[in-house]
Amino acid sequence: MSDLKIDQVVDARGSACPGPLMELIKAVKAAEVGTVIELLSAEKGTTTDAPAWIKKVGQEYISTAEKDGYWSIVVKKIK
Repeated sequence: MSDLKIDQVVDARGSACPGPLMELIKAVKAAEVGTVIELLSAEKGTTTDAPAWIKKVGQEYISTAEKDGYWSIVVKKIK
């Protein structure tokens, strides 16, 4: 994944659940097809909610990684 280019970062580390997911939904809807979006969240629940939503709406779930006190979730808009 080191060669993956992140086009947009949504920093939702200050938002309580379900804020990070809502911010991701807004970003994906506004993005152009092909955009790679990284969501940053301090809410552990986002690590299950976001990938589930991404798959449900038919976008490409790329990864979830735990960083220094927060999580990074990467999605690519494919339609």
